[in-house]
Amino acid sequence: MAAKTLNDLFVHALSDVYSAEKQLTKALPKLARAATNPELAAAFKTHLEETQGQIERIDQVVENTDIKLKRVKCVAMEGLVEEGQEQIEEIEQGPILDAALIAAAQKVEHYEIATYGTLAALAKKLGYTDAMNLLLETLKEEKATDEKLTLLAEQQVSEEEAGTPAVKQAGKRSVN
Repeated sequence: MAAKTLNDLFVHALSDVYSAEKQLTKALPKLARAATNPELAAAFKTHLEETQGQIERIDQVVENTDIKLKRVKCVAMEGLVEEGQEQIEEIEQGPILDAALIAAAQKVEHYEIATYGTLAALAKKLGYTDAMNLLLETLKEEKATDEKLTLLAEQQVSEEEAGTPAVKQAGKRSVN
């Protein structure tokens, strides 16, 4: 990508995240099927619906700005999706896989948060106010999903499920 202007950069980043979201719509149902925790499976299904809405918002941004998306493949999302798929194939279904799925999904969310934050800033700089507001709406959803995943991780992964013995440090002091 040879961006010569901020608008070129905006178009490329928007095209890239469009590809990322399309890839995610194919990956989320697989994550939902692999999850054994019903709340986690439901979170993946909910995020699939949100992702479809986010794709519609990108379409609105394209309409509002009169830009044309480029045909690009988001290699970052491709790698993140592949990593999640490897975990599904290599880890037995259960709480450990659920924890791995949460971690994989949070990596995706962090990528999207960074991307939508950048896109919103570029839209503001370029004077695309409507686009900026749409992108900020998506950014807010991505942050909320990340927070939901963190809560699920904290609620569902106990020390016993992680397969490590609890080490009790309370009340012990080292003697030098």
